[in-house]
Parts: sequence; C-alpha cells; structure tokens
Amino acid sequence: MPGTFGLLSPATADPQLRSLTDDDAVVAAVLAVESAWVAVLENAGLAPAGSAASVQEAVREGSFDAAELAAAGQGGGNPVIPIVARLRTLVAGRNAPAAAAVHASLTSQDVLDTALMWLARRAVAALREDVAGAAAGLAGLAKSHLDTLQVARTLTQQSLPSTFGLKAAQWFHGLASAAARLDAIEFPVQFGGASGTLAAGSVLAASAGTDPFTLADSWARELGLAAAPAPWHTNRAAVTALGDALASLCDAAGKVANDVLLLSRPEFGELAEPRAAGRGVSSAMPQKQNPVLSVLVRSAALAAPHHAAQLHLAAALSVDERPGGAWHSEWAALLSLLQLAGGALAALREVACGLQVFPAAMRRNLGLSGALLLSEAVSAAVVPLLSDGGGSAGGRELFQAAVDRALAAPAGDQGAEFARLLRDAVPRHALSDAGLDALLDPAGYLGESRAIVTRIFAAHPQWAPEGTSHE
Repeated sequence: MPGTFGLLSPATADPQLRSLTDDDAVVAAVLAVESAWVAVLENAGLAPAGSAASVQEAVREGSFDAAELAAAGQGGGNPVIPIVARLRTLVAGRNAPAAAAVHASLTSQDVLDTALMWLARRAVAALREDVAGAAAGLAGLAKSHLDTLQVARTLTQQSLPSTFGLKAAQWFHGLASAAARLDAIEFPVQFGGASGTLAAGSVLAASAGTDPFTLADSWARELGLAAAPAPWHTNRAAVTALGDALASLCDAAGKVANDVLLLSRPEFGELAEPRAAGRGVSSAMPQKQNPVLSVLVRSAALAAPHHAAQLHLAAALSVDERPGGAWHSEWAALLSLLQLAGGALAALREVACGLQVFPAAMRRNLGLSGALLLSEAVSAAVVPLLSDGGGSAGGRELFQAAVDRALAAPAGDQGAEFARLLRDAVPRHALSDAGLDALLDPAGYLGESRAIVTRIFAAHPQWAPEGTSHE
C-alpha cells in the first residue's frame, strides 16, 4: 500500500517510532480523545448509559482509513471533521442516542490539540527510555575514563590536556539538561468550544448542574493529560515548550555525534562506533566502516531547529480567537520533531552504550603538541627564571621566543623541541630536571576535571546511575 515510511529520512524510519507518530497514530489519538469525552459525559449524566461502550465498540470494530480521511479532511481544513463524521455514523448504527454525545460542545481544535498532546505524551514516554539508556551509557564512559588523558581542542586546535572522562561527562550534562526540560513539560487538554468562550459547553453542563471546567478536568484525568486553566486556542506555549524541549534533546545528541564523527576519523582514531552486521557499509568501497549512527543523529540535529522555529512562527502569527493557517502549520512540525528526537535518541543510546574508546590513540594525539600544551602552566613558573635581570617583561619575551621556535619545528616534534629549549634556557640550579619534567607532565595540569565530573553527576541525580559519584 502506498505510504511514507522514512525512506529519505533514515533517522526516523524505525517502524516502532513511526507507529507512535504516523497518520494512523493521529487517527487513533483523535478517536481516543472523542471516546474519552463521551465517557466523561456519560459519567456526568449528559449522555445515555452505554454511550461510552458503544463508542469504544465503534472505534474497535470500525474502519478508519487514514488515506481516505486525509483526503476528506481537505474539505474542512482538518482531519477531525471526517473522523467525527465517520465515528458518528458507526455509533448511530449501534446506539443512535449515543451518537449525539460524540463531539458534543467540542470544536475541531479542541479535539486535535488534545489528540496531539495525547499522542506526544505517549511518544515522549518511549523517547524517555532512550534518554535514560543514553544517559547511563554516557555516565558509564565518564566513570570508566575519568583519568584517560585526551587533548582538549578549541577553535579546531589543540589547547590543553584534559580527559575523555570529562568530555563524556559534558555529553551527559548536555543530554540530562535537555531531558530536564522535557520532564517539565505538561500535556494539557484543549477546551473552549467554537470561539474559546465555552458557550456550548456551559449550556451542556448546566443541564446536569455542573460546569464545563469540571467536565474538562474530568476529560484530562480520563486521558492522563494535564488540566488547563483556560482554553489555549491562540496561546501556543504548550506547543512551543514541547518543541523547544525536543529540539534541545536533538542539540545535545548532535554534540555527541559531532565529536564522535571527528574523533573516529582515521587521522584521529580515538573513538569508533559499535559495529553491527550491515551497518556503516559503502556501496562501492568494501573497506569503509562509516560512523552511520552519528551521521543519522547529526542529520536529525540539523533538521530539528527548523521545525521548532516553525512552531514559534505559528505561535507568533496566531490571530483572533482561532488561528487560520498558523495552527495548521504546527501539526507536521510537531510530529517531525517527535520523530527526529526519537530517532536521534535511539541512535545515541546505541552509540553511548557501545562506543569503542582508544586511550593509546588519545595519548598519541596529545603527544603531537606534547610539552607545548603546558605552556600556560609553565610560563608562570619559568618566566621569573628567564628574566635575567630584565624584569618580568624580559622573561616573557624569552619565553615567547622559545614557544615560537618550537612552533617552527615539524608537527609532532614541537613538544620535544619546546622542552629542549626550556632546558637550555633555565639554569638547572633554578629548576631541576625532575622539576621541569613535573611541569611538563600533562596529568599534572588537569585543573578541576574530576570535581567538574562529580558536580555534573550531582546536578542530575535522576539520570546518573549509582556509582557515578567520585567524591
């Protein structure tokens, strides 16, 4: 059967992921929302006994073809209208009085906004499992490689000694911070009726001695969603907050992927993705082992911000009491963000839990600059010893001259040349060989790397597995 399966979006092509966000999932969400509303009305005495069961039977046994409903939805500008029409017809065939309760006092936006919140909550619950798995994997890397030396790079150049444990902890920090934003999201029901006044809802509720706010709160409980203090037809903060949280997860995953892509180049050789049959292959070059998981994560991270921006654009251009066009442009953007975040986190989890780390390559690459990486630390100790009566300015000039001469040496020899120049320039009675070696030991200039890792884990205890504290 023709359909869209993610052929040109491999990061989102997982069938389980797409089943939570595809057209069939949207139809199911709308039906769940409509069914829950009838149950609320029946419980309040506003629908005949047995109405909810009749609706549930119609949903369970009826045919709701997403392709047909999509085509029919063009007539009214949204899919709720044909879905409701189909549902009423099916219910009427089983229980005519119950059909009148379907969609009673609701408007299409009430249903679709609520349905998308219901769908998003389910998708986020699945996504969160991958967040937890990825966070555990990154935390494990940080713990295992707390003292694994690795050169830090700034503006593409080697800068100072660091550790791979700190890098992995910063990956964890980014992911956990984004996950905290996701955990703060509420998924509210939408209610308001045709123009956000609850006019029809008030009339309906009054006949049972209640009010539409009470009905809406019951609807939220029935669906497992959050109650809303007021209709939010044109106040789209619930949607933009969710979009921003999803985009932030993609950002965090993208950072990890970018680093893995760089450090898995053969020229670096510090990392490698977990291998699996058929993954990373080339159609032309048998020797290739492409880091395809990180490629897919990066593709999702590059696409996500544009969808989040679309949600903000739609929110900013919502007009009147029900928006035209702007609201419609949200739907695909929100579903795309759920798909992209889900795909990115599933791939990230596999990377984090199976990443191959090569400490020897890290130490080799750190050695390319060698002693030069310690110039910041060495200058404080050595400049006073180089003053030769010329004051600190003269010492700094001599020290910089040694750095410049070392940089003129071939790559890979610069560190050794710098160490030799320092030894020649500084009298041994002022600084012994052992003292100079200690100054040039990269493991001795790691700052507060261990403390930073500990603080990161302490800041996110809900995502840090037991045993990741280093105090």
